[in-house]
Amino acid sequence: MTDSGKWVSLFSGGKDSSWALYRALEAGLDVARLLTVHPGDDSYMYHVPETRLAGLAAESIGIELVEVEPDDLGAADADDASAQGDREVEPLEAALDALRSDLDGGLAGVTAGAVESEYQTCRIEAMCDRLGIDLFAPLWQRDPRELGEEMLAAGFEITIVQVAAGGLDESWLGRTLDADALDELAELNDAYGVHVLGEGGEFETLVTDGPHMDRPIELEYETVWEGTRGHIRVTDAWLGE
Repeated sequence: MTDSGKWVSLFSGGKDSSWALYRALEAGLDVARLLTVHPGDDSYMYHVPETRLAGLAAESIGIELVEVEPDDLGAADADDASAQGDREVEPLEAALDALRSDLDGGLAGVTAGAVESEYQTCRIEAMCDRLGIDLFAPLWQRDPRELGEEMLAAGFEITIVQVAAGGLDESWLGRTLDADALDELAELNDAYGVHVLGEGGEFETLVTDGPHMDRPIELEYETVWEGTRGHIRVTDAWLGE
């Protein structure tokens, strides 16, 4: 792995990208920027719900945030998943390429929070190859239950902000992902195939506090339920004491 240059953390504010950032900082990587892509209402590649809260998270973490605002990615109408994923990487790659001249020492690599998704990881790896940079993916091929337990043991406070899978009802919206929730998710994995960390889009999260953050994110929200899936709609958010 490259010894010199700056790192950019691909960051949504969710647990997986936050854990990748945290582990990168623990490993001594010089993370100079967080980068958030705001994909709109749907995406094959990116975390969708409440990405605007990444700005508050970045303020608490103390690392400058770069926000990428692509045009409508067209995911809702896509009929070719492979081509759609390739298209969605383009604005991310362009943003990273543009960052090179802004980073003292150049761009060494990016961090990513993929656990098992070949779809996402192969595209990020190919992008890194084209840019000539490294990829730090500390969650890749790890046991999801062990990862969840490590996050909790480190002091991550994780809120579930979206659900879309059998067995996950409205009561999960706004719920804290704690040891009891991990136990229930393991049971739902047996019963419905729900991924324990939501890697297949079964649920999405927001890290509201952790050892890498100086101040917690406080939220006010309402829940939106659409029969078989739902999300929280944040009405106010701020950094606590």
